[in-house]
Amino acid sequence: MLDPDSPLPLYCQLADELSGQIRVGRFTAGERIPSEHALAEQYRLGRPTVRQATELLVRRRVLVRRRGSGTYVSDAPPEVDLFSLGGTLASFQRSGVALQTRLLKRLKRREVGVDPDNPFAGRAAYTVERLGTVNRKPVLLERLYFAPDVFPDLAEHAIESGSLSRLVERRYGLRPRAGRQTFRVHAADAGLAKTLKLAERTPLLLVKRTLDFARAPSAMFAELYCHTDELVFAQELGDIQHA
Repeated sequence: MLDPDSPLPLYCQLADELSGQIRVGRFTAGERIPSEHALAEQYRLGRPTVRQATELLVRRRVLVRRRGSGTYVSDAPPEVDLFSLGGTLASFQRSGVALQTRLLKRLKRREVGVDPDNPFAGRAAYTVERLGTVNRKPVLLERLYFAPDVFPDLAEHAIESGSLSRLVERRYGLRPRAGRQTFRVHAADAGLAKTLKLAERTPLLLVKRTLDFARAPSAMFAELYCHTDELVFAQELGDIQHA
């Protein structure tokens, strides 16, 4: 199940595999997962690699260690890494969370209004709006914008529940190279409150994200309105250089 030739490190592949098993109910909240020794034998890995994988899931709050007992599936709200260049669905999958999506506005070329953060403001872009739910509870509203000259004919492809990132990579051979995002608190207006089934003025986490592709900077923009009662939204950091 793991690919030693993949550019993705084996410990990340194992973490994804375990997250997937949790997501489909192979391991449930409060259940003990196999020991590191057993996992190392099952996947033919060294124990340090297995330890890296389980530590990653502990940091994401998917797993929890109990001294002298073992490692268990956490019953705390899982963490979803908000900054994944692989896309929203990939972020949820890696965290062991099953996200269902439903289109609210179909993918279509539209004129974009005034927004100093949106690189498409005042011009046309392919736009789509979709709602993400976990256990039938709305947790995320996405508004996505794509450059028509970079992604021609994008609106001709069905995206009801699939990954937009995978569609872009498969159809256009493009993967994001870099990105920027901002975080702020946004009080839900009447429209957002109705969509997310919240009281008006409920605080939401608003993430605005711009993605750069090879020879196509700022070719994709996203607004994510996140309801934080059900999930913990996080961002993993790499090595930090101290000045």
